Amino acid sequence: MRATSSIALAGIAAALAFAALAWRMWGTTAALVLFLGGCVLAIALGAWRARRFDIAWAAARLDAARRDLDDSAHLLSRPQASLSPLQRLQQSRVQQRLRDRPAPDLRPAWSWHLIVPAWALAVLVVAWALAWPAATIVPSTATQASRATAAVGPPALQTATLNIAPPAYTGIAASRTDSLDAQAPVGSRLQWRLRFDPQPEGVVLRTHEDRDIPLRREEGDWLAETVLDASMLYRVVVQGDAAVASLHRIDARPDQPPRVRVRQPERALTLADPLPRAWAVAFEAEDDHGLAIDARLLVTRTEGTGENIRFIEHDMALRGRGDRRQLRFETTLDPARYGVQRGEDLIVRLEVRDNRAPQPQVARSASAILRWPERTPLGAEGLDGLARQILPAYFRSQRQIIIDAEALIAERPRLTDDAFLARSDTIGVDQRLLRLRYGQFLGEESEGAPSLPTSDLPTSDLDPDSLPGSPHAHDDGQDHSDHAHGPGDGHGHDHDDHDHAVPAPTDGFGDGSGVVEAFGHIHDLPEAATLLDPKTREILRGALREMWQSELHLRQGAPRDALPYANRALELIKQVQQADRIYLPRVGSQLPPVDESRRLGGKRDGIASRALPAPPARDTDPVLAAWRGLETGATPDVAALDALQAWAATHPARVRDPLALVAAIDALRIDPACRSCLDALRAVLWAAMQRPAAGIAPRDAAGASGRRYLDALQAGEGAQ
Repeated sequence: MRATSSIALAGIAAALAFAALAWRMWGTTAALVLFLGGCVLAIALGAWRARRFDIAWAAARLDAARRDLDDSAHLLSRPQASLSPLQRLQQSRVQQRLRDRPAPDLRPAWSWHLIVPAWALAVLVVAWALAWPAATIVPSTATQASRATAAVGPPALQTATLNIAPPAYTGIAASRTDSLDAQAPVGSRLQWRLRFDPQPEGVVLRTHEDRDIPLRREEGDWLAETVLDASMLYRVVVQGDAAVASLHRIDARPDQPPRVRVRQPERALTLADPLPRAWAVAFEAEDDHGLAIDARLLVTRTEGTGENIRFIEHDMALRGRGDRRQLRFETTLDPARYGVQRGEDLIVRLEVRDNRAPQPQVARSASAILRWPERTPLGAEGLDGLARQILPAYFRSQRQIIIDAEALIAERPRLTDDAFLARSDTIGVDQRLLRLRYGQFLGEESEGAPSLPTSDLPTSDLDPDSLPGSPHAHDDGQDHSDHAHGPGDGHGHDHDDHDHAVPAPTDGFGDGSGVVEAFGHIHDLPEAATLLDPKTREILRGALREMWQSELHLRQGAPRDALPYANRALELIKQVQQADRIYLPRVGSQLPPVDESRRLGGKRDGIASRALPAPPARDTDPVLAAWRGLETGATPDVAALDALQAWAATHPARVRDPLALVAAIDALRIDPACRSCLDALRAVLWAAMQRPAAGIAPRDAAGASGRRYLDALQAGEGAQ
């Protein structure tokens, strides 16, 4: 122990001397590092030297100190079982002699010859370092000038540290970076630690929104803290420094909402007849930062049909299994417990929450539907019954369109522009189909229906009037006045926007769809065989007008503007449903005869021109104007850059990355001659330009044969 301590004390003295020299030349940090390193090295050297003081060394030291032990001290450390009888006898003699006269002190003496000079030298070096005056070294003239310039120069940023502490619910550990650019989750606490030389009078962090984050001074460092709510650009503004620093960017990673998928059943609609006693459902949810282990299962039973449908809702709690970032929810439902009857649906959805604090995010899964279908109605036999089964017509109710539009408006902040426009257009298509459905009561023609064939040539040796698809096919001597199929009575081959036109027959024996298309007609739809009184027709016509306006705004991606029209259409439809109906037999329409004298005459008197009007003049896109103004080699205009930045602040949806645009504008302001900054700004503006509206393609110019044909026509007219 004395040998180890002697080496350690001498080494610590040497480390202290070197630390004093380092403190005088390089500062406190270098001195502290050197002193600690020297102490560790001295202790390690002492421990290494202590390894030689083992049992063999002690036995040799004891034999040298006691001649009466006969150089047999090494036998004391050996077990008796390993000794011979003579060695055991000698061991007992040595032990007896040590009991008669105790052994001397075997510890090595202190190494004063090493400790005293080392500490004396260390004390002298420390005293010299403390007493050495700072002004004894006379600097040169150039050094004095440089120091004077540095003293009066602007403060310069020496070191910068950014500490990021994400929210606790994310489970992400705190991090530290030496860069002023970073990425962090939304809600993270940011702390800046800046050091300047020389020290400035004040420092702030100024964001791109002209918001200042003040810094406070603590022991030579400048500190600032804030909570990251959104991505931002900022620069370090030093009081007394006229130079404009470059922008730094911190991207805020938003907490993504939970994602829920239906794992069981595999299909969204399950038809069950008879109704099962147990219906198993399973969902899988995942989130980037973890989910709440408890979720709600929303169970909805439908009652009624059409506009009179009712929804009876229930909910139950489910507990998930698995990792907190990916949970699985399973349960088995008894449809009879909810009172499901024939023709009704049982709809289930799962509602989950994530761990975001203070307000968790809620997400719902897609609907899984269990349907108990209606029985086949009596009399649905033959081809008519088959036509009902394979030619269904589905229409979304007006109330459902309103519900879908309201849901789309609520989800607008989480959707991209393209996804929002696509979903709005889909709802508009549903509104169009419903409008056409109700329009049939007023005798409107179906939009998009295929036109009748124009060829009257026979395709067989039979009389054309005897063919099944001819207008006289039903004229077999019986009275079919109740089933007349005039071309304009609304009951021709156009039911619910589907067409019964007979296509060309194909070779294939047993194809039932062709038979149904040729002979299947639904003759017992009461809605298609009614006429409404004038007052009710006006109400229905008003509903169609409101539906048209609702469809117009939905197709244009403005569901909020379409809601008032959709609600008024729903009220008018309810009034029509409560009105009386007058049932009349159907009769064919009588079209006015065609004036044969006007056919094929070539006269165009009284016919309006079909030339399209000139498109209205559009305002110049400011992005396009700015992009054209930033031609290669052109000096950017400060006023144009200010206007462009103001436009970006008021139209954030037009720019894919608004902060990149602001950073590019700022870089060009700082250095107008920067070619790379100019190219970067033009690239951002190119992505923000509006797509030009689709125009009408001009007709292809006639070729050589076409020109000869036109010349021949003109020559013939001139000869006449």
